[in-house]
Amino acid sequence: MESLGVLMMHPMIPYLQEELDKRFRLFRYYDAANKKEFLSLHSPSIKAVVGNSIVGASAELIDALPNLEIVSTNSVGLDKVDLRKCRERGIKVTNTPDVLTDDVADLAIGLMICTLRHICASDRYVRKGLWRGLGEYKLTTKFSGKTIGIVGLGRIGLAIAKRAEAFDCPVSYFSRSQKSDVKYKYYSDVVDLAANCDILVLACPLTEETYHIANQVVLDALGPKGVLINIGRGPLVDEPELVKALLEKRVGGAGLDVFEDEPVVPEELFELDNVVLLPHVGSATVETRIDMADVVVKNLEAHALGKPLITPVCL
Repeated sequence: MESLGVLMMHPMIPYLQEELDKRFRLFRYYDAANKKEFLSLHSPSIKAVVGNSIVGASAELIDALPNLEIVSTNSVGLDKVDLRKCRERGIKVTNTPDVLTDDVADLAIGLMICTLRHICASDRYVRKGLWRGLGEYKLTTKFSGKTIGIVGLGRIGLAIAKRAEAFDCPVSYFSRSQKSDVKYKYYSDVVDLAANCDILVLACPLTEETYHIANQVVLDALGPKGVLINIGRGPLVDEPELVKALLEKRVGGAGLDVFEDEPVVPEELFELDNVVLLPHVGSATVETRIDMADVVVKNLEAHALGKPLITPVCL
């Protein structure tokens, strides 16, 4: 397997880098001072690319790697991989589904509770000494029993729904088609879903169809008591419209783990007590990142040995 040249696009946990280094010939793209020269020098040896939710395999990169055979992304999302180019070139693609589902679903519930109950703002209130100086914190909003609308009822969306049921939350959803094996109410239009829920959760992949799916119309349908939760991808939300809606109090709050231009976050949101901001940490636990790394390595091993891939993406 040492003959498989692997291009690592971005720094990831040391465990993954060490495991790749043990088994393959590892090229660290992110360390290269002149990336164009680096690719020109090493492209004949590179047969695999390892990316993540930040940097993947663009059409330009794929064109620069004539011997590329497989892209293994250390994420469940595929929006950083040019799937069309991979299909044209016959390049295999794998991702890391399932192993991160629990962490992302847990975080989604945490964001809902933190946003409605102002947990982060209450923490700041205590730390700044305001409790002693100004007295009790203002009343917040109950989470249990709220109606939750989920955009995208895949692995993660379904895991969020099951957790929400434990809080007696009615669940409804929007997806490309109605699921025959779930009991939740289905909406064929995301605007209708937003108008009929207290909390709108974005848990769908980022595609051409879902880009800015949470636009002004959807946000207005969600309304001044509604809360938006995004644990999918930043561009699912029309971010300027969300900022405007929050400042004008046309939306009741937001819990955001992802943003349009990460790590840039609109500064207008920093002082809003009804907004919780996280640095894209949905799957960022030690346990899950190790599990994800193992899936990446096993896929590359399977490819090198001519065996079936562990988590192939259908192109």
